[in-house]
Amino acid sequence: MSQQKKYIFQVEEGKEGSDGRPSVGPVYRSIFAKDGFPDPIEGMDSCWDVFRMSVEKYPNNPMLGRREIVDGKPGKYVWQTYQEVYDIVMKLGNSLRSVGVKDEAKCGIYGANSPEWIISMEACNAHGLYCVPLYDTLGADAVEFIISHSEVSIVFVEEKKISELFKTCPNSTEYMKTVVSFGGVSREQKEEAETFGLVIYAWDEFLKLGEGKQYDLPIKKKSDICTIMYTSGTTGDPKGVMISNESIVTLIAGVIRLLKSANEALTVKDVYLSYLPLAHIFDRVIEECFIQHGAAIGFWRGDVKLLIEDLAELKPTIFCAVPRVLDRVYSGLQKKLSDGGFLKKFIFDSAFSYKFGYMKKGQSHVEASPLFDKLVFSKVKQGLGGNVRIILSGAAPLASHVESFLRVVACCHVLQGYGLTESCAGTFVSLPDELGMLGTVGPPVPNVDIRLESVPEMEYDALASTARGEICIRGKTLFSGYYKREDLTKEVLIDGWLHTGDVGEWQPDGSMKIIDRKKNIFKLSQGEYVAVENIENIYGEVQAVDSVWVYGNSFESFLIAIANPNQHILERWAAENGVSGDYDALCQNEKAKEFILGELVRMAKEKKMKGFEIIKAIHLDPVPFDMERDLLTPTFKKKRPQLLKYYQSVIDEMYKTINAKFASRG
Repeated sequence: MSQQKKYIFQVEEGKEGSDGRPSVGPVYRSIFAKDGFPDPIEGMDSCWDVFRMSVEKYPNNPMLGRREIVDGKPGKYVWQTYQEVYDIVMKLGNSLRSVGVKDEAKCGIYGANSPEWIISMEACNAHGLYCVPLYDTLGADAVEFIISHSEVSIVFVEEKKISELFKTCPNSTEYMKTVVSFGGVSREQKEEAETFGLVIYAWDEFLKLGEGKQYDLPIKKKSDICTIMYTSGTTGDPKGVMISNESIVTLIAGVIRLLKSANEALTVKDVYLSYLPLAHIFDRVIEECFIQHGAAIGFWRGDVKLLIEDLAELKPTIFCAVPRVLDRVYSGLQKKLSDGGFLKKFIFDSAFSYKFGYMKKGQSHVEASPLFDKLVFSKVKQGLGGNVRIILSGAAPLASHVESFLRVVACCHVLQGYGLTESCAGTFVSLPDELGMLGTVGPPVPNVDIRLESVPEMEYDALASTARGEICIRGKTLFSGYYKREDLTKEVLIDGWLHTGDVGEWQPDGSMKIIDRKKNIFKLSQGEYVAVENIENIYGEVQAVDSVWVYGNSFESFLIAIANPNQHILERWAAENGVSGDYDALCQNEKAKEFILGELVRMAKEKKMKGFEIIKAIHLDPVPFDMERDLLTPTFKKKRPQLLKYYQSVIDEMYKTINAKFASRG
């Protein structure tokens, strides 16, 4: 048997618990940091330096691109170079100063990703202002909360979001005094702004304010805060995560080391499609990495239905996604396959098995089957533009069947990462061509230390031979605290360790598998504790459901679930079993419920789940859990209290029906 590769090494021993504190496992770090953590590039102390140094090095490289609209139709991408962007950023900075924006002022940015978003961010970086993204997915209440809580005095806003921004008035105008549209401003909007005591400018008009003026840029230190990112907690008000220049430049150094070690270094020729919200840390740090390399960033048109079309035109080399987007790609391909007839599906399945077989034997995806890549899988590659070499999934767990499928058919590396806003995104990431890392988030990145802490009440032991426990992170990428909430900071930052609340299990190769969430435990009436995330992760592997929420009432002895079925699989089952009706009708159908419940129970038995963990009843909702109904956070985490409130009557009915059945059997 060949010696298994190990991608971590131990730097400190584990410790038994004492004084009521739980035991902790050994401290590990990435093998790529064997000789110490990589230092940021000499002279790169701030996010401003990241951009400034690239302008000096690559002034004529394309930096920001958007699609030209000709006669109402989208055309090619049109680019601004690093130097052109720099010139606008300097003008914008002078305009900010000329309207009286002072050092360390808070500057809000509200809207979908666009060149203006990045230009506004860089102007903040230049003048040492705190960039405060305002999520356009959190609704007006949260926007109002963030403006007031962080004392935002000026907001840059996408043209179509101006009316949303005005909804936060007059409460927000205690701090907010100036608004700058990314586009134009109508006369009515000018008048409305005046009634709130606001000054509003169109983009071009604002840029003119700084003409002929020159302001010195302040000295920026590594410890300075560059952004306050509000995370959408699943409960309570959003928390403002303060991220310093040091966190971001340290993270970039780690990413460079990691990609070089995996022979996938970024270059000036790389192209990125910007569509994941820049208000989230995942996209922000990826774009900082691209800027650091003098690479190109093209923006989508803001419509999920047109994303594939934008991909085809831009031809990016790196594609970042959240599982929901990759699930959509997967479902679309599955549908095409079954609509394509028996022969097509047979050829595809044979090619898939052949290539996957060789990948399991240790061959890279490039070597496993060049012939099938060319004849069968090249269409999938072309669908993503033809040049993608890495797909990186983050923000939520990617189902193993989707990950393995894409690793074979997308003809590129498919990597899964894990990180928090508090850890400046990337903390773990799986490695190219390591099939054994399927279903894990890979080993730590080479700029953090990781240890597990036991969670006795959930029976997770960080010192056991299979170590399980709460993931704790230490390193310079960590956040500087929650803005104005030292109490919450102290809860999660203890002795320099960030407690993530996620429960992980070390794998023999040094990868981390996320198996549970510390807080999501509830008790059933017979006294059994249920770790619901773990259960949902297992049920989530069932292909017939796209999403499942499991619930247990502490006055009941069993679990129930609400699921979004996979429409394609459910309709195929109905056709094969003579069940009529459209998708909505099928979700109401008792036989369809039995079918989906049967699939979930089968998975539970296969995974040897305990009796009380097996779902006893299910409700099928044809509408996916969404942010519109406040059921998900913008990073697609389930909001459990809100789900409970939304489905309360359905849940009561399910419990009533089953208890009646139990009683009648008596």
